[in-house]
Amino acid sequence: MLERLNAFIQTLVNTPQSGEFAMDDTRVLIVALCFQVMEADGTISEAERKVLRKSVKDHYPLDNSKLEALLAAGKRAENEAVDFYHFTSELKRRLDSDQRLELVGVLWDIVYADGVRNEMEDHILWRIADLLAVSDRDRIISRQNAAARAGQSGDIAGDSDAP
Repeated sequence: MLERLNAFIQTLVNTPQSGEFAMDDTRVLIVALCFQVMEADGTISEAERKVLRKSVKDHYPLDNSKLEALLAAGKRAENEAVDFYHFTSELKRRLDSDQRLELVGVLWDIVYADGVRNEMEDHILWRIADLLAVSDRDRIISRQNAAARAGQSGDIAGDSDAP
């Protein structure tokens, strides 16, 4: 009896309100991972926010209120996370290889949005791509493509070997 009561209470707690997204929604996991990448350099720029919003709009047909709810749910999930393993393990299971590679491309677009790629962003993308089973080769090509889209060389900020 106590187990059934606990299960019922759990469904009440985990049931999203109207207009909200469940924390295990694939879209929430993706947005949370985007926020983790955005915070890798210590600041979230307006340019990074714009790239995230555009990417979400391009991939999901959401009106503005649903978009804001998804972004808020993703931010909440990111704030509650200890690391990004939970997000990557679920996304690896739910997305096919092309979708995972596309996600890595979106993450690189976010990195280059503020005009600077730093070592922390590079490291976190390496880890995420690895956990998503995206090859090093595909990760590097994805990075180069994102740098080209952003009109940048792709060098890490402060790299003494950069031309």
